Amino acid sequence: MARNDTKHMESVIAVFEELSFTLAARKTRISQPMLTRNVAEIEAELGVRLFERNRKTVTVTNAGQAYVEKARLSLLYGELAFQAAREAGQNQGTVLHVGKSPYTDPALTSILLSIQLPSHPDLRIELTSQYSCDLAHELLAGGIDLAIATEPPASRSLTTVRIAESPFYIAMSENDELASLPALTLDAMTGRRWVIFERRLHPPLYDSVLKLADERKIVPSKIHHVTAPEEAFPYVADGSSLAFLVKAGALVLARNGITVRPLVEQALCLKTYLASRSDNKSKVASELVRAFVTKIGDLHGNGRRSLPRLSA
Repeated sequence: MARNDTKHMESVIAVFEELSFTLAARKTRISQPMLTRNVAEIEAELGVRLFERNRKTVTVTNAGQAYVEKARLSLLYGELAFQAAREAGQNQGTVLHVGKSPYTDPALTSILLSIQLPSHPDLRIELTSQYSCDLAHELLAGGIDLAIATEPPASRSLTTVRIAESPFYIAMSENDELASLPALTLDAMTGRRWVIFERRLHPPLYDSVLKLADERKIVPSKIHHVTAPEEAFPYVADGSSLAFLVKAGALVLARNGITVRPLVEQALCLKTYLASRSDNKSKVASELVRAFVTKIGDLHGNGRRSLPRLSA
């Protein structure tokens, strides 16, 4: 019988995610020799290689991709069984765990929390915050039931429905010459210092900004990286830099001499999705998704979801 217990699956998944046996061992909190042995035992039992590795690189084989996809589901159902028993034993009623980005439009969160399902009057929504790429991983790992994520990474194991669309906002000093404009394009930002989120927070979105700038021959004089909008404040307040922000971040920063303008670039329009696992058969989750999407559609139809011009 193949060795396929939880520790073995966790070891393979960690190597898949980190593409490094050293980092995977650190992530799973076991020694590297033990992690290597776990992976080797699985490969020996299967008779196939899950990874191709040398001293410098680790790559995933087709067999490794297939194994991880099902191993994640196996761990997921084990965790769901544990979670369901605990919640039932504590008489917690119906609980849905929903993740969101720390910078999700507050209006979306308010809409979600305002929903009441007649068929589930005891429903309680537990919210957690993580960055979009981490939210996708949490969905796949079973840590959350649903996620509100901006441009989540594509996956055959996820089902998504678009619920909002908005531009980037650019923060600047009120004394900046660009503050006289109602909106900005990237062309207007050439030769200026940029403040932008670290790539690790959302690699595809970060790359799309720099790729478009490169295609248009738009060159910043310097780029500063931050992990939160508040960190951009000193760079912008002294008039030396322009900061890329999502709407929620713009609302936070638009004060004390700082103003913001929408970035009018269709290629950089931010799309927010409600995501769930493709195999999620929860009737409660499905009903909540329908109610959420319907409510957003009703508000959109009434013209209440337009994006205002933000200023200090």
